[in-house]
Amino acid sequence: MPGWLNIPFQILIYLIMLVGLVGMVIPIYPGVIIIWAAALAHGLATGFNTLEIWVIVLLTLLAILGSLVDNLLMGGKARRAGASWLSIGLALAAGLVATFLFPPFSGIIAAPLALFLSEYLRNRDHRISWYVTKNLLTGWGLAFLARFGIGLTMIVIWALWGSR
Repeated sequence: MPGWLNIPFQILIYLIMLVGLVGMVIPIYPGVIIIWAAALAHGLATGFNTLEIWVIVLLTLLAILGSLVDNLLMGGKARRAGASWLSIGLALAAGLVATFLFPPFSGIIAAPLALFLSEYLRNRDHRISWYVTKNLLTGWGLAFLARFGIGLTMIVIWALWGSR
């Protein structure tokens, strides 16, 4: 890459990473994958040495962890509160479909609503249904914090690598 492109390219990579980080407010937004892809694009454009290969491996592991943390925390909290796997699956499906049909925030309403309704049909008790839904929302908040922390860690690692 010509030397005069280095600074604009670095700025572009940081902006893409920032979009990935800020976008994590939307639950199904693949923020950690966007951050990882930006780092990978930088590495592919500028070349990898041995250290940089290990850095991208570390970022890949963090991206995988960040992608799994949603399901582990959100679904796990709801499941431990008594939600059925069917209700959790319906909530996930409702959130995905609503987000794609009416982006960007309709999934945030559809997923807990679908969980509540599914659990209400199963238990016929609004208190149990609300308890399960509150746990899903708590897991959602914890998942956001975990994803955001992982994404921020990835950006810091990349910044240390990129400042070489």
